[in-house]
Amino acid sequence: MEWKTYRTRFLVKAKQLNSNLSFIDPLGRHHSGRKGDYLVESSDGAFSITPRRIFEDVYVTMPAEHRATMRTEHRGAFIGLPEAEPVRRKAPHSYRERRTASSGVQLM
Repeated sequence: MEWKTYRTRFLVKAKQLNSNLSFIDPLGRHHSGRKGDYLVESSDGAFSITPRRIFEDVYVTMPAEHRATMRTEHRGAFIGLPEAEPVRRKAPHSYRERRTASSGVQLM
């Protein structure tokens, strides 16, 4: 996979996934995507995954000549994330079940 620069209101770098990917970011949020989705790095170095249909509707590729004149650094480090990992889906839980499990409080 090769990094390409895209733009909306903000510049991002993105790679299209060639296999499923699942990871947990430093804030503990779970991200997962399938082959064809996009791994997106924002200007602050945060990573996320955007579904292909949304990404391709929102983002526009920056032409090479514009990228060459930009003075932006690739700040993030994609260290420690596997190249591919199966997407694991859990059964959906109701709001009450999630709240009870995370807080340890039992709701009546």
